[in-house]
Formats: sequence, structure tokens, C-alpha cells
Amino acid sequence: MGVLRKKIGDRYDGRRIRTLDPFYRIIPYIMQNRTDAQNFYEDKLDIGNIEKYLKEKRRLGIKDIGLLQILIAAMVRTIAQKPGLNRFVAGQKIYARNEILVSLALKKQMNEGGAETTIKLKFAPTDTIFDVAEKINAVIEENKRVEIKNSADKTAKIIMFCPGFIVKFLVWFLKKLDYSGWMPKIINHVSPMHTTMFITDLGSLGIQPIYHHLYEFGTTSIFVAFGAKFTENFIEEDHSIVQKRFVHIRIVTDERTVDGFYYASAFKVFKRLLQHPERLEEKPDKIVEDIL
Repeated sequence: MGVLRKKIGDRYDGRRIRTLDPFYRIIPYIMQNRTDAQNFYEDKLDIGNIEKYLKEKRRLGIKDIGLLQILIAAMVRTIAQKPGLNRFVAGQKIYARNEILVSLALKKQMNEGGAETTIKLKFAPTDTIFDVAEKINAVIEENKRVEIKNSADKTAKIIMFCPGFIVKFLVWFLKKLDYSGWMPKIINHVSPMHTTMFITDLGSLGIQPIYHHLYEFGTTSIFVAFGAKFTENFIEEDHSIVQKRFVHIRIVTDERTVDGFYYASAFKVFKRLLQHPERLEEKPDKIVEDIL
């Protein structure tokens, strides 16, 4: 992202957008919480081309790219072209985030008692599918080890040494600090809720996706859930029956950041990239900056 001079009213994690229409600027005062402003979007993604792409990569000996990596790479590329997706609301003001951040829930052991953790990754708008896969796989491999505790785990453990009423006060106090942009940077850094997008792979659990709520704590404006792959039969014009592969995806967004037309155009970009995953191998021709 381009570097702009910080102005009064900007935050360390984002710059305030000042050129929005007055009607749009008043919306965060009307819908003060993310739960007031949640929009729910569902789609059925044709993954036939993705599976062909992955099969070809396996044939070439490239085995570290999967559906998760392609979905995240496509979203990162979409944000590079549609930067409004990387906005957040804090203190009833709308900000453009300084970084592209993706948080991911991770189950260390696939059983009911297995520990769960969250990881947050930073991506560049110029990242290719290979860059994205390398970053994701390195962090997942490290955090899947049961004995490893990442920064978020350690911070939560330290806080939970306190009595319940102290924990309640700390969370309340941190939310107040975050409201005005004064939350300590270390908390923002380790918090998976301070992110561009949160994504969960429920297909790894063998189920279809849920609509996951947006957190009131933090600055997450997009939550993506996708489920298990499935096959459907279709009748062609010549009356032959063909099988197509799909995956359901459900997305919850904060409608205060951009309008429905913007979201619709961004989702179209996202879906086109998934139909042509080979385009993610090259860096984007240009990076679009958000409005001032």
C-alpha cells in the first residue's frame, strides 16, 4: 500500500477516510455496533477449474497449495483491486487499514478435546499464490505443534491468571482505548480480531459453513466460512449428464464500510479469480489505493 502522511484523526493501524458522502459518514452513528450492521452473503462456488489447477500442480510436484491457499490468495488480490474491503469502523469513524491481515482458526488436533488456536498473517497486495501459500503453510506448520503457544495464546493465558472481574474490566478498558485509537500496539498485534478478514475452513471438519458473527471486540469487517466440497449433476443441452464440483461459502460483512454495490463488484472480482487461479501466479498489474 502507498505511504501517506499521517494526519490528525488517523490511527496507527489505519487512516481516517475524509471524503465520504455525509450521509455515509452518519451511518456508524446510527448503527453503532457491528452486530447492528451485519450483512449475510452466501454463494456456491464452482471449483472445477481450481481442482484442475491443483491437479496440474500436483503433477509438477507442487503439493503445498490447496483450496484454502487459493481462497486467501484470491481475497488478497481482490483487496488489492477493491481496497474498500480493507476498511473498518472505530469510534463511529471509517478507516482504511494500513495492512492486509487475515486471521485463521486452527485446530491442533482433530478431536473434541484438541486445542484450538488462532493465527494472524500479514500479506502484501502484490503477493502471488506462491507467496501466500508459503506464508500460510509456514505459520500453520509451526502452530500445529501442541506444545507451541503463539503470542495470542500467551496473552490470553496471562490475562486469565486474573480474577473474572479484573478480566471483565480489562476487556472493557481495552475496548474503550480501541474506540479512540489508544489501544496498546502489542494488543492490536496479537489480537486475531484486529484483522482485515477472519476465515474458517469448516470443510476440514466435513460440514457446510455457518454464518459467523463479526466480533464487537477488534476491527474485523469480514468473516468468511467455507465448507466441504460436494458434487452435483447437471443436464447439458445435448441431454448428457455432467458432474460439477462446488463449495459453499458464507460471508458476513460490516455494511458501514462500503455499500452493497461495492461489495457486489468485489465478490465478482473474487469469483473471476477463482475461475482462473493461474492469474494468481503473477503479481497484479496495478494496486488500487483507497480514497482519501
